[in-house]
Amino acid sequence: MIGSHMDEIVARAQIELAKKSAVDTMEMFLRNFGNVPGDKLTWTPAPTAKSALRIAAHTALFAGRFAEMIANRSVPSEAEVARWEAEELAVQSRAEAEQIFREGTEKVLAALDSLTGDDIQKSLDSGQGWSMTMTFVMGLPGFHAALHMGQIDYLQTCWGDQQVYVA
Repeated sequence: MIGSHMDEIVARAQIELAKKSAVDTMEMFLRNFGNVPGDKLTWTPAPTAKSALRIAAHTALFAGRFAEMIANRSVPSEAEVARWEAEELAVQSRAEAEQIFREGTEKVLAALDSLTGDDIQKSLDSGQGWSMTMTFVMGLPGFHAALHMGQIDYLQTCWGDQQVYVA
């Protein structure tokens, strides 16, 4: 009995850390993205590179996708993945990307709150020969946003912005 109670306490702590990471990293990403000048939102350093707006759309949409993975305790199918590019291209403004990101992060928080200690011990099978632990999936919203925040930082240096946006 004591062991299972402690397991639940540990699980709740893991969930709270994942929630904090998702929110804090979303805010950092949006702060950096907010410093992209309007005339640079769709600028790319090469014809095949992604713009800041496209990176933000991708990052924002994935918040909701991670929420679905957590809530459904499953990874998306190949058919679902195939439609994602069109969804990213449909995002046309900074405000739209931010709204999608905030809504997706709210869904992440709700999905994380739905987890139990037993859920956290599970692995999600892709059906494609690989799996990932639920604890890894729980950390993806924050980790993913941090990775793409680095892309925004790099684009900013390409147009000569060397400012570090910490506030």
